[in-house]
Amino acid sequence: MTGMEAIQKRRSIRKFTEEKIREEHRVLLQNEIARINAESGLHVQLITDRPEAFRSFLAHYGGFQNAANYIALVGKDEDDLDEKCGYYGEQLVLKAQEEGLATCWVGGTFNKKKAFYEAAAGEKLCLIIAIGYPAEEGKVHKSKTPAQVMRAEGEIPAWFTDGIEAALLAPTAINQQKFLFTLTPDGKVEATAGNGPFSKVDLGIVKLHFEIGSGKTSLF
Repeated sequence: MTGMEAIQKRRSIRKFTEEKIREEHRVLLQNEIARINAESGLHVQLITDRPEAFRSFLAHYGGFQNAANYIALVGKDEDDLDEKCGYYGEQLVLKAQEEGLATCWVGGTFNKKKAFYEAAAGEKLCLIIAIGYPAEEGKVHKSKTPAQVMRAEGEIPAWFTDGIEAALLAPTAINQQKFLFTLTPDGKVEATAGNGPFSKVDLGIVKLHFEIGSGKTSLF
């Protein structure tokens, strides 16, 4: 499965089977997390068989069933933490999708006090990603149009519109899609976040989708 295929197939899943994470998937995810931590400086962790974080009114309100595994996105409490967690966390989401695992970004609908993770001095938990084997197909949510999330003048290259289409398939908090991509005259891309819950996390997620869809990196 290519990165774009994973983007197209991904859905936010809140209902999981009771199957434990298979050893081959655990090893694959741990290896990918080790790569990400080394590259980003984050302290991402895979937590398995710990359902306590989903045992709360908020988690019940969020519609989670059989949620017992998650990826804890932890890092230094700095200005770029949210965006960095979005960018690298979505890499794990897409890798999980390629392997037949399902995921859901979780910001407010889990019990932070009961969440299990490690944080060194100066670090904090940004949010988590529920992960497991899907017990539902998930829904396709209503999306904005490309014109609502992009700015460009003159002839627009195909790679830019391809990137926008991929960005519009990204998960965002409460499906708000509060981001904007601007194509500058020198061919660079400016990506900005609007106001809203976890909008900077969303910015990191959509930047990754844009890169995959456009086939270009180092644009921002």
